[in-house]
Amino acid sequence: MTTGGPRVHARFWLVDAPDSLSSQSRRMPDGTGLGWFSLGEEPVRDRAPIAAFEDADFNAEARDVVSHTFMSHVRYASTGKPDVHNSHPFVMDDRLFAHNGMVRGLDVIDSWLTDVERAPIQGQTDSERVFAYVTAEIRRRGDTTAGLIAAVRRIAAEVPVFALNVLLAEAGRIWALRYPDTHELWVLKHDLGEEGAARSMASDREPGRVHVSAHREPAAAHVLASERMDDAPGWRLLDPGELLVVDGREAASQYPFDPPAHRITRDDLSVTEATSQT
Repeated sequence: MTTGGPRVHARFWLVDAPDSLSSQSRRMPDGTGLGWFSLGEEPVRDRAPIAAFEDADFNAEARDVVSHTFMSHVRYASTGKPDVHNSHPFVMDDRLFAHNGMVRGLDVIDSWLTDVERAPIQGQTDSERVFAYVTAEIRRRGDTTAGLIAAVRRIAAEVPVFALNVLLAEAGRIWALRYPDTHELWVLKHDLGEEGAARSMASDREPGRVHVSAHREPAAAHVLASERMDDAPGWRLLDPGELLVVDGREAASQYPFDPPAHRITRDDLSVTEATSQT
């Protein structure tokens, strides 16, 4: 989520929404992470290899932290055991990164990195290696969008890809990629409500009503999520291959990618991989 400037709480989306991150963690219990940006515009991150609903730090921070940009992730392990170093989001070069999906050929991706570029990697996940390569390409090009596009294009051309849904955040900016069409990625331009505003779920979701928590100040925000988190009518499913760039309060889409050259299907997955990608 990013407001593009005003600092707000993210409590509603993290713990209060009918399909909050805390609720989702009951299905994805192998890791929890919350990232945000400090008053000095530096990324701050707290991770744990447990479910969000069981994590006291996550629940406290969800209620107390204010920022203009948040990134949170709950994990069902596929590559890499449940471990703090395998939990998202990751941090490199003052950016936050989270990934939903799976790529193979990690040894190939490793070969694209210098020892210096590989040094920040602490875990075993495909996600962290993808991020290291994205970071390397951003450094080479001096532009975040160009670096992300270059990295994804090479990954898609040279290693097997099942899904590469990516969220990348700098202070006040988010890049969101749905690639190809394997997993969903949704965006909502939402007006954060005053205390007492209510949200309820549609009939095909968990019933009940919740109240949006008070925010430091009302502000428009772009919210990105792997599934609709409430019944707000403005949720939009990103198109396959769509890269959405949210810069401040403005958002623009581009479609710079060809289909994966070596696409993995569900029939190619192991039982563990298939379960994690359901």
